[in-house]
Amino acid sequence: MNEHIEPFSYAEALMKALPKGVLLSTEKKGAMNTMVIGWGALGTNWGKPVLTVYVRESRLTRDYLDASGEFTVNVPLGAVDPEIIKVCGSKSGRDLDKIKTLSLTVQQGETVKAPAFKELPLTFECKVLFRQVEALENLAQQEGKWYPADQNGNKDRHIQYIAEITSAYIVK
Repeated sequence: MNEHIEPFSYAEALMKALPKGVLLSTEKKGAMNTMVIGWGALGTNWGKPVLTVYVRESRLTRDYLDASGEFTVNVPLGAVDPEIIKVCGSKSGRDLDKIKTLSLTVQQGETVKAPAFKELPLTFECKVLFRQVEALENLAQQEGKWYPADQNGNKDRHIQYIAEITSAYIVK
């Protein structure tokens, strides 16, 4: 049985883990995918607890996320197998079933179809309230550092997702 928590009581754990990499997991038509994210914010919007996450336009996870409008953020509590972060941060779900390859222990979400994982037990279940493609012209001068152009001059921008936290718990 999961240990339900108040999302903000684990804000420090989330914000310390995020720059090192946490998992954002999605589901589409019975298929699951997960990827590492390192950018995000925990807060309150429209009177609701929310997570803001960023996913590049080119990612398979973006396809899943746009189709379902739901995701989980899976955070380690303590040490995490570095192979999980390595594989989920460098391999595409188009080429590899990362969850199966890593033998992650999957638990069905409570309020969303996206999974929770025993190996990264702090779980935030989220439903998208707002999404917006980043307008690079509105970013500060550091934009070029994060969005270098490819050979055709295209930039792989992030999409910002603000999502209501519908459940938060520690997988037991």
